[in-house]
Amino acid sequence: MPALDRAHRWMRSSPFLYRFTLFTRILLAAGFLPTGMVKLLGERFTTIPVDQPIGAFFEAMYQTGLYWQFLGASQVAAAVLLLIPPVAHLGAAMFLPIILNIVVITISLGFRGTPVIVALMLLAVLYLSAWDYHRFRPLLTTAALDRPVPSHRLDRSERLGFALFGLSLISFFGVTRSFLRTDLAQVCVLGGIAAGLLTLGRFTWISLHPRAGGAPAAMDSGGAAR
Repeated sequence: MPALDRAHRWMRSSPFLYRFTLFTRILLAAGFLPTGMVKLLGERFTTIPVDQPIGAFFEAMYQTGLYWQFLGASQVAAAVLLLIPPVAHLGAAMFLPIILNIVVITISLGFRGTPVIVALMLLAVLYLSAWDYHRFRPLLTTAALDRPVPSHRLDRSERLGFALFGLSLISFFGVTRSFLRTDLAQVCVLGGIAAGLLTLGRFTWISLHPRAGGAPAAMDSGGAAR
């Protein structure tokens, strides 16, 4: 446990990894929120013909009705939880079995290229779980942490950048799932790029001027995820 605690403390002390964690949460949530909504609303996920194994599999799940909507509700719930810092670890915990199940399905049905993508998503969920290791630590030991967990804060510019990036990304995936008009796709992409550059530029400036906010802003022994 001491070795894991030290590794986790090093991880949580990094301003870069803190922002990478936020980026990863937004990316996963944006990818699954519109997809989950498709299932939750009782719509088909794909138009692949049923005479192909992949099409037959998704059509069979779609025909279950309630189970199909349950899958969608689970994905939507996990995505929303990821976007709420105090309960983001619950979103990661929910996503772990979901992503693992998708990895096995894509490999079993012979998807081309998709197993690589979902495997990277699985790694992302494992990373998020490691980031919130202190929240899952009581499942492994009753010993208290010998030091508080470092936490960070974003300034207003970064918060705005992350918020616009998340909104643009979710909107873009909403376009791909026909929830929004297709002519909004370009606006979403440009908005996401602008927000990303704003956030990256601000973080670079902070990195060169640590006193401006690059160092941990507070210490948190209970692990309030920020």
